[in-house]
Amino acid sequence: MRDRVWYAAYGSNTHRARLACYLEGGRPAGALRVYPGARDPAPPLRSAAVELTGVVYFATHSPVWGGGRAFYDPDAGGRALARAHLITAQQFSDIAAQEMYGEPGVDLDLAEVLATGRCVLGPGRYQTLVRAGFLDGHPLLTLTAPWSLRDLPWTAPSAAYLRHLSAGLREAGAWDDAVIARYLAACPGAAGHWTAEGGVLGPAGA
Repeated sequence: MRDRVWYAAYGSNTHRARLACYLEGGRPAGALRVYPGARDPAPPLRSAAVELTGVVYFATHSPVWGGGRAFYDPDAGGRALARAHLITAQQFSDIAAQEMYGEPGVDLDLAEVLATGRCVLGPGRYQTLVRAGFLDGHPLLTLTAPWSLRDLPWTAPSAAYLRHLSAGLREAGAWDDAVIARYLAACPGAAGHWTAEGGVLGPAGA
C-alpha cells in the first residue's frame, strides 16, 4: 500500500507536532497518552490547507485531553477548516489504528471508501472513513464517527486540545488568528464555552 492519500485532519492532527507523535511515536504536549507511532515514521510529503463541506463539532469525552473530541459531519451544511497531509496509505492505516487506541500494523482496505465515499469499519468514534474529495489527483480521506452532529450531546473541548487545533490551522497558512478563533469558538460544543473576543480564543465569561 504505497499509494499516497491526503489525510484531512480537522482536529489536533492539523498540528504537525501533534501528527508527528502518530508517525514517529511520543506524547503530544498537553496529552496524557504516549503513541507508538507508525511503521513508516516519515513526515508528510506535503501539507495543504483545505475547506471541507460539513461541520466540525465537539462531543464525548477524551481521556487524553480532558474535554470533548472533534468530529466531522460531512452531511451537515457548513464549512470545516482542515489541513491535509500527503502520506502513504499504510501511514493512514496506522494513524487510524492509533486514533482508536489500537496498535498500528494492519493495512486498511480502502476500496469501499474510495468507491462510495464512506466506509464504516466499526462502531468506534473514529472508525468511519470518509472521502471528502480529491486534491492533486489523490483522494482526500478523513476519520470520524458513525453518528451525526445531532445524535449525541456536545461537549466543550479543553484548552490544551484547542491550542493544537489553533496551532495547526495557523501553520496551514490560509487563515489568520482572528478567523481561526471565530471559527473554533462557533463550532458546536465550543460555542457558549469559548469566545473569540478581539480575535483571541478564550473561555467564555473569563
